Amino acid sequence: MRVVIADDSALLREGVARLLIDAGVDVVARVADADALIEAVDEHRPDIAIVDIRMPPTHTHEGTRAAVALREKYEDLGILLLSQSMESRYVTDLVRSHPRSIGYLLKDRVVEVDVLIDALDRVAAGQMVLDPDVVAALLGQNDVVDQLGRLSAREREVLALMAEGRSNRGIGAQLFIDGKTVESHIASILTKLDLPPAGDDHRRVLAVLTWLRGSAPSPG
Repeated sequence: MRVVIADDSALLREGVARLLIDAGVDVVARVADADALIEAVDEHRPDIAIVDIRMPPTHTHEGTRAAVALREKYEDLGILLLSQSMESRYVTDLVRSHPRSIGYLLKDRVVEVDVLIDALDRVAAGQMVLDPDVVAALLGQNDVVDQLGRLSAREREVLALMAEGRSNRGIGAQLFIDGKTVESHIASILTKLDLPPAGDDHRRVLAVLTWLRGSAPSPG
């Protein structure tokens, strides 16, 4: 796996690089701003770009904007976004436009090398990965749309794990339920969210996007 790291914090940038190199990942470039990120991806064509959401010069959404531009240029490029705190509105916009091979972790999480490698593997496999703490925080919001209010407590747990990018097997292991029960819960979720019959992967993405739209805090 070939990776580019973009973060204006030299300490975090080099620390993540060292963790990945020790785990056998090929870190092909380390950069400090969005322009350098785009140049590095153009030059090295990595499998995944690890991108800080807030980078110079304004430290607002330069990283996300660069990630969107890169995904539009390279559809097969995986993106793993990092942030110090929850930036749900930026992530939601990116996920809506590019729901595959996308991940989002809080920076506190990346020091756990197993978590970081697992996220990279899943993004490389085309999955969507959300930090469990972000999922938990979003579920705690009160402005949930009426559709989501139809779900049972167990169905909301299943949907939260779907939002983390877990497979049916992973959901079953986390909740200590068998595969048929997971399938039953997912079928019920898709029905309650009024998602029409389509490819299973597409419907799962739509379900997660519905949850994100209903649970994300309002901008500002």
